[in-house]
Amino acid sequence: MIKVLKSGFFTTIQDEGRFGYRQYGIPVSGAMDIYSSGFANALLGNTKDCATIEVTMVGPTLQFLKPTRIVISGAYMKPKLNDVAIGMNSVIAIESNDILSFGRLEKGFRSYLAVKGGFITEKIFESRSMFSNITRATHLSVHDGVDYLDDKQEFENSHAHVKFDNSILNSNHLEVYEGPEFEQLSSEQKNKLIHSEWKVSKLNNRMAYQLEPLLGNSLDPILTAPVLPGTVQLTPKGQLIVLMRDCQTTGGYPRILQLTKKAINVLSQKTTGNSLKISLKD
Repeated sequence: MIKVLKSGFFTTIQDEGRFGYRQYGIPVSGAMDIYSSGFANALLGNTKDCATIEVTMVGPTLQFLKPTRIVISGAYMKPKLNDVAIGMNSVIAIESNDILSFGRLEKGFRSYLAVKGGFITEKIFESRSMFSNITRATHLSVHDGVDYLDDKQEFENSHAHVKFDNSILNSNHLEVYEGPEFEQLSSEQKNKLIHSEWKVSKLNNRMAYQLEPLLGNSLDPILTAPVLPGTVQLTPKGQLIVLMRDCQTTGGYPRILQLTKKAINVLSQKTTGNSLKISLKD
């Protein structure tokens, strides 16, 4: 079991998410940066649906109560094991009572901690992902415990090398598809979308990211329609809202763009004031 000594800013359990329940209004949820979470699992030989700990901006302090192996991927937050710096994207052996901590955020916004076999919490609607009104808690708190399998196998160093895609952290480029209402935009609006620099506003979280500046909006309102993580909505005042993993399942604003899967991962590693460019994918 892991014992939470310090909780960090917003630390949650996430897996790939909940699928097949959108008709009941249940969001997909899951890891914001599914690539980094999956990469950490893959290095441990875990199945892709194993739950990881998602660390946002400020990391927690965690005590491991039994042996295991871990990988940390995603944003670089200067992780330390027993106050000694450890590497990202590599398998680290853990002994009983080892303490993992994080330092200052240097690149990205969300980091992922995987353990051998995945974290074991209650599955609700086939997922362990934390979400309000679905799971008992929305995030990890001090004194919480999270179970995992006891891994007493002798640790063997591997010389295999798998390269992490650093563009997830370094890129400011969002590839998008045209949304259902894209063609209702004027030529001027389409040109502004592609040629402007956009910034992440202070209103950004697991539900949605708002972008600045305003685009302007002369479109007719639509009836409530399905939306997905990565859907870009245009509000009546011209605000671009990019829906993220905890987004609602339907919305009433025009859906002008849809982010690619990689673009969702890239955006999830951005925070207030970060600049972005948008490009249409054929």
